[in-house]
Amino acid sequence: MGQRITSPGSAVLVDKYSTNPTQAFTHYDNKHGRFKPPHVKLVEPTPYDAPKPAGHTRFVCVSDTHSRTDGIQMPYGDVLLHTGDFTELGLPSEVKKFNDWLGSLPYETKVVIAGNHELTFDKDFMMKMAMQNDVRFTKLRLEDCENVESLLTNCIYLQDSDITVKGFRIYGTPWTPWFCNWGFNLPRGKALLDKWNQIPDDIDILMTHGPPLAYGVMTDGNTTFINSSACTLMYEPTNPPVVFDLPSPQST
Repeated sequence: MGQRITSPGSAVLVDKYSTNPTQAFTHYDNKHGRFKPPHVKLVEPTPYDAPKPAGHTRFVCVSDTHSRTDGIQMPYGDVLLHTGDFTELGLPSEVKKFNDWLGSLPYETKVVIAGNHELTFDKDFMMKMAMQNDVRFTKLRLEDCENVESLLTNCIYLQDSDITVKGFRIYGTPWTPWFCNWGFNLPRGKALLDKWNQIPDDIDILMTHGPPLAYGVMTDGNTTFINSSACTLMYEPTNPPVVFDLPSPQST
């Protein structure tokens, strides 16, 4: 899925169409043109070989690697942002493999959030799977999720929390609308909005697992949206990471 780079906002209320995204898209597109140019437009990502402007920080975005990192060519940058689904099921062995891969990368700072496939990171979901005898639970044990985050020693892990990196305040949250009963799923509407309303107003970069739009980079003129999913719908890691540069706060 991806991440959203956003400007400060404020708490919002539940939209009357929030439980029906298709209806919402049709309504706002037809009545308000919210999703038509010039409101939202494609942006060419920064070329890997483009020189980093002076006084800028280069971010490298990737997500949905699903334990398929061996063939991914990672570009130069200062900060790595991984927005979830770095495993298949959140097995400790998968988390350790991902952590080893992170340790092999030269980025100064690496920031990671979980996705719906990191089942062991969602403690409530693990308990629910155990009670329901979910078939996926045959590969997992409750003790596997007790302290699985501690296996991520080569990055900063965010879960409804934030960190300041090179002067940028970054907030990470793993929640997505309910989809086929995976981890960190919540019903559309108030349950999900309550999570979004926890996001502070003065965030510079918002990392979420559920992207608002398809793979690539788009902007509405105020907010830049990046979906950096490495894997396609067929779980083939063919989409390259996305790079962007931001002026470092200390230089502005």
